[in-house]
Amino acid sequence: MSEQTPHQNTTFAITPSAEGPSTGHGYLAVPESGSGPGVIVIQEWWGLTDHIKDIADRLSAAGFVALAPDLYGGRITHDGEEAGEMMSQLPAEKGAQLLAGATDYLLGLDSVTSKTVGTIGFCMGGGFVLAMAAQQGDKVSAAVPFYGVGQGVPSSFTGLAAAVQGHYAEQDQNYPVEKAREQEEQIRAESGADVTYFYYDAGHAFHNDENLIGTYDPEKAQLAWDRAVTFLRDNVV
Repeated sequence: MSEQTPHQNTTFAITPSAEGPSTGHGYLAVPESGSGPGVIVIQEWWGLTDHIKDIADRLSAAGFVALAPDLYGGRITHDGEEAGEMMSQLPAEKGAQLLAGATDYLLGLDSVTSKTVGTIGFCMGGGFVLAMAAQQGDKVSAAVPFYGVGQGVPSSFTGLAAAVQGHYAEQDQNYPVEKAREQEEQIRAESGADVTYFYYDAGHAFHNDENLIGTYDPEKAQLAWDRAVTFLRDNVV
């Protein structure tokens, strides 16, 4: 049964619509220095969980101002069937609307030193990473999808200006590696962006240390994380 996330600590404006409210919520982590480049962290289908909060905190410790928008309006779960239902109830347009508001909010913070944002996301959030980069154009300078799937994955990448670093699993039952390789080539061909995909001998969600589906791989997770942080440092300016 779904619960309410304890991790909302900030509110931001979004463009109102008939389907949703005019404000969004999320978790904001600021480094001890008080400022840094901005990065948006996009949740998995489980919601704004402890794991996603921890990702934002780890980015903050690395010097970034990290914002994890809550795409589910407070709901979290650790049940796969319920997570699938929650994901199916999030229209791609609503997710994009929330992420657009989060982007403008982050870029407007005095603590954010970059003129662009980076974005990193996992599973459903990895799909929305690519959608956000395609829709927000030059506001996003670095996009890091981890095994991105779901309704957020765009059909076209022509609007994408960000450098892309993808992390995909060779034993992914949710998104076969052949599709990931095709996507890599499609992004490169349609956007002309700098695109690098890494492929790991692992399963879907290998980075999630809550290990909800039994595929967490600490060695591969650390390697992917180190690559992602270096990439964000190099590109979010």
